[in-house]
Amino acid sequence: MTEPILTARALNRALLARQLLLERSTLSIPDAVEQVAGLQTQYAPSGYVGLWSRLTGFERVALKEALEDRSVIQATLMRVTIHIVSRRDYWLYALGVRQARREQWRRVSGAGERDMEAAADRMRAALADGPRSVKELGDLATGFVGTLGLWVDLVRVPPAGTWERRRADRLGLAEDWVGPTTATEADGLVHLVRAYLRAFGPAAWRDIASWAGFSITTAKEAARSLDLRPFRDEDGGQFVDLPDAPLPDPDTPAPVRFLPHWDANLLVHARRTGLLPERHRSRVFSTKNPFSVGTYLVDGIVAGAWSVKDGRVVLDPFEQLAARDERAVERERAALEAFHA
Repeated sequence: MTEPILTARALNRALLARQLLLERSTLSIPDAVEQVAGLQTQYAPSGYVGLWSRLTGFERVALKEALEDRSVIQATLMRVTIHIVSRRDYWLYALGVRQARREQWRRVSGAGERDMEAAADRMRAALADGPRSVKELGDLATGFVGTLGLWVDLVRVPPAGTWERRRADRLGLAEDWVGPTTATEADGLVHLVRAYLRAFGPAAWRDIASWAGFSITTAKEAARSLDLRPFRDEDGGQFVDLPDAPLPDPDTPAPVRFLPHWDANLLVHARRTGLLPERHRSRVFSTKNPFSVGTYLVDGIVAGAWSVKDGRVVLDPFEQLAARDERAVERERAALEAFHA
């Protein structure tokens, strides 16, 4: 049987639907975070803006409360990047990426694993009575994201990562803050493939591997237990997808949406969707601007950047828009400005 062919616009609309960007959702925060495979939050307000763009009536206090009641968890996970994930999913992500992160560390580091294991034991002892700030932990916490965090599961505990205290840097032990788990690394690897396709599919194996931070071989082995549907793009490239995942009509209208700094939909693993035109990529991601920029979508494509200056949401258009689209951008811009107030 010949695989169905997906146009670039079909891939774009599938991504928008799965990322809750075709229409705002009434899902709970944990359910929404699971649907989009986590939210990158190395810049704390990104999680808030990301949910504001996706959920009906979202208010900033709701995410703060979700972090405090532990229904969502903030930790360094995929690609050694801070994400917000649901409490239900935390251990599956953590276990799934652990081995790949350690292998990468072994390739580039000259340190000994025994030294790291000993340091991890000291960290566990230091956090045995509860979360502490990086300042309180002193030298023990230095470099925890890239090294020590590979040997002891750490999470960022509120007020760390909240809108009001984004630089609080308070750490806790995952087994204490999240609770223990019976999940295995194999469970985590399967979860990563399923979560990626649920949130970003249909996709090529290289895209799944790029997002998760492991090899294509690992991705394919993890997916053996999944019943995946094959597709091809217009150039003959092979894609896979979950059998019941949504594939909207390519002509489905896409509303204006504002995306936060470092939104995962703009990274190279989603390049196939055309969400970020290649002619604009250097304006969003550049070594001269490591902080990146927020962006806004018109008809499912990045049409400009936004930033907050003196309490105002200021636009930097990349494209000249029709008057109707400019009015839609302005309505959403004003709403985002009110959200920041």
